[in-house]
Amino acid sequence: MVPWAIGNFRHRWEELHTLASEPREQHVLLAEQVEDATNGFLSTLGSSNLCTPAAPDCRVEAHPCERKTLETIRELAGNALCWRGFRQADAVLASRCPFYSWKRVFLSHPTTCYRTTCPGPCDSQPCQNGGTCIPEGLDRYHCLCPLAFGGEANCAPKLSLECRIDVLFLLDSSAGTTLEGFLRAKAFVKRFVQATLSEDSRARVGVAVYNRELVVAVPVGEYQDVPDLVRSLDSIPFNGGPTLTGSALLQAVQRGFGSAARAGQDRPRRVAVLLTESHSQDEVAGPALHARARELLLLGVGSEAVQAELEEITGSPKHVMVYTEPQDLFSQIPELQRKLCSRPRPGCQAQSLDLVFLLDSSASVGPENFAQMQSCVRSCVLQFDVNPDVTQVGLVVYGSQVQTAFGLDTHLTRAAALRAISQVPYLGGMGSAGTALLHIYDKVMTVQRGARPGVPKAVVMLTGGRGAEDAAVPVQKLRNNGISVLVVGVGPVLRDALRRLAGPRDSLIHIAAYADLPYHRDMVIEWICGEARRPVNLCKPSPCMNEGACVLQNGSYRCECRDGWEGPHCENRILRGDAPKAHGSRQEPAGRQQPTSSKQLPGHPRS
Repeated sequence: MVPWAIGNFRHRWEELHTLASEPREQHVLLAEQVEDATNGFLSTLGSSNLCTPAAPDCRVEAHPCERKTLETIRELAGNALCWRGFRQADAVLASRCPFYSWKRVFLSHPTTCYRTTCPGPCDSQPCQNGGTCIPEGLDRYHCLCPLAFGGEANCAPKLSLECRIDVLFLLDSSAGTTLEGFLRAKAFVKRFVQATLSEDSRARVGVAVYNRELVVAVPVGEYQDVPDLVRSLDSIPFNGGPTLTGSALLQAVQRGFGSAARAGQDRPRRVAVLLTESHSQDEVAGPALHARARELLLLGVGSEAVQAELEEITGSPKHVMVYTEPQDLFSQIPELQRKLCSRPRPGCQAQSLDLVFLLDSSASVGPENFAQMQSCVRSCVLQFDVNPDVTQVGLVVYGSQVQTAFGLDTHLTRAAALRAISQVPYLGGMGSAGTALLHIYDKVMTVQRGARPGVPKAVVMLTGGRGAEDAAVPVQKLRNNGISVLVVGVGPVLRDALRRLAGPRDSLIHIAAYADLPYHRDMVIEWICGEARRPVNLCKPSPCMNEGACVLQNGSYRCECRDGWEGPHCENRILRGDAPKAHGSRQEPAGRQQPTSSKQLPGHPRS
């Protein structure tokens, strides 16, 4: 039997020590309030060898307090004449002397008290949209909702995961995230599954926690219903320890999906959702690349402090959700639902566009990486309707030389363009991005080479970064001529050099590795389609040939030709012997009048 001594400020400290077991400092508890004494006793029992705590999420907080003892003290009551004897027979010696009274008082002694707090059912603020949480016991609650949300659980409109998907939540349970952050992440997952899962849902969820090792607490799909899943979440303890996110990603690929993993076309889409508030203490780039190469979509949810690391892990800023304040975490639930079930959006199928891809084929890229660039371009072209009336595609490569693989008007179908992309040779040698961009300006994005007046024009440049130092002026020359330019830098590129190419709209995408190109395709497509919808200046680039001047007029344009040229775009030379041309017109025989060659042309509206 182990005696414990528990007292409040009215008990004698010495008596408690006498009653308690050895060592006494571990078996004597003192608190100012009865509630603190009870909590402290339960916390101490939980940390001893006698029993284990019932609630793993409870926390013990120490705070300074005072212990008080009842003591008897002596106080000066006053002075009185005291008889001191006599020296002579006829004399008495007296003097003033003190007299005292005794009283019992409480004396205060500084000490440390402990208070235990356990999470309640309303601590995670489960009621949304202004709802009020009413606790019902230790682990249940109900929400009083506003009228507009009265029929929904937790006062939130029902979100549905209608897609067929396996989702594994990876919760950071390390000391860097702290107990509060871990509880917040658990509450986020609880809210998410309560809002999105139903009996008819084709999505399956699992939960794993990690610090030094990954522990799969709820295997994917192995739960009876949503309440059973929530109960399993509640029982997951906080562990502390180091933050080894890279190791957790590798283990998630190997065993995170367990029996839910199936091979071939029958396997549903697999997604790992990482929730963390602390930086990893091991390397994450390699494990993340390994996971993405195994067709595992990585999504990240975390604070702004870890945004850059989450973008490195997921391979794309589009796959990261960040929050500034802790309470803002729960507002990411609808966004996560959209990302889990989103499908790649098609390109600008009905949008007129002249699109040129510029590929770095220099020795700094290498043939293997160049092949991955080709694959990325093919994937992008698949999203467009390639024909002379909608999207025209051209391709230029540069290395030891600048070469037009095919021009805008070369291939009239998507299939033909895809075949030509696959056949583009790797050049090697030293490349100059500036020279390649000037080549596009002079010999590709021109009316003579198939560019269409009044149609948006865009250049997508994929480069390893070397040889881009001379590209700033040519890029600006293209933009000044109405041609949008997107720079996609891959690998350890010269970021400062590429930053100068980004332009006023920050048209720059940096990708960590060539293997990550497929994960950024949607960003490239989104940029292209955004540029295709921008207003067009019909005279930029100028449709007029042979140094003719383009003049905007009444929503259209006309070309004023130099002497010796005529035609709608000044494309025809006046043969010797014809009458001299003045101001874009030519003389005709008497009695007959001919319209001038600088006639106004209708614009080319975008479809």
